[in-house]
Amino acid sequence: MKKIVNLVWVLFFVLTACGKNSPGNVQSSFATESGVVPPAINTGTPGSDLTNLPSPTQTSTLIPATDLPEPSATATTLLTATPDTRPLPEKWQEWPIVPEPTSRVYEIYTKGLELGNDPHHFSKIGDCHSVRAAFMGLFDKPGWYKLREGREHLQLSIDWFAGSYDRDGMGVKGGYNAAAVLSPLWADPQVCEPGENPVECEVRVWKPAFAIISLEVWWEGRTPEGYEKYMRTIIDLLIEHGVVPILATKADNIEGDHSLNLTTAKLAYEYNIPLWNFWKAAQELPDHGMDMERNDGFHISTLAWTVRSFTALETLDRMWESMNAIQ
Repeated sequence: MKKIVNLVWVLFFVLTACGKNSPGNVQSSFATESGVVPPAINTGTPGSDLTNLPSPTQTSTLIPATDLPEPSATATTLLTATPDTRPLPEKWQEWPIVPEPTSRVYEIYTKGLELGNDPHHFSKIGDCHSVRAAFMGLFDKPGWYKLREGREHLQLSIDWFAGSYDRDGMGVKGGYNAAAVLSPLWADPQVCEPGENPVECEVRVWKPAFAIISLEVWWEGRTPEGYEKYMRTIIDLLIEHGVVPILATKADNIEGDHSLNLTTAKLAYEYNIPLWNFWKAAQELPDHGMDMERNDGFHISTLAWTVRSFTALETLDRMWESMNAIQ
């Protein structure tokens, strides 16, 4: 009976999540709203110039574990803990769009290399917001994007992670949420081993160095506590396998109190892992990035899709650039 109840509960989570925006709906709306080709970055067309987006600011300094100060052997020396100057989770709206990597990122990344993870791979773990038709897929399609002046260096990351952008993998599907990606019921039986959940399957198959996690869809009855519990499990699983988790905030506030973004920030703060603050990037867009034609408090605008892909690329580039510099 307990197994049946649990199964029904997971089914409820999955069937109610992202119901407004399945992969097919995303691809269809993306094509009809932006044309055959997704909107290019800074092509000069109205609404596509990202030069007014706020610039990323540094919040912490990358400190390789080997460079941390060693305690003195002198018995009379009083050791004082290094002050934690990071902004608090309650101030998440002030956190930068593109985070700075920390020594924790370095530790996870190097562990992953030792375990055989591919430094050229990253994964997406998400719902309909993360399917390739709407999120980052254009970076695997030459001619579908154009990097504006001063951002040409991002092409290095586009080339480095080629093949990961236009790929959904085992961890992305419309309807997925933090509960579903942990359930073997939703793993692809053609690819995944018996008993594997989608996250475990993705890690084994793709062996990513980084994973962008965006599982933020709200539904009636969902609680921040439940979301936090599942997210912790996902984060712990990734860290165990040497995959750097990159958490994301969302543009909408359909729950009314920004509780999911706050919970995400708390997790990023506790684990000392990157938080890509898409919410902040969206604030500079018309209607804060929301689609006012649908006006459902859920869908984001065509321009916001482009900015979302671009700022995620900047975040991935910042992580990889820092890890590459210390290898």
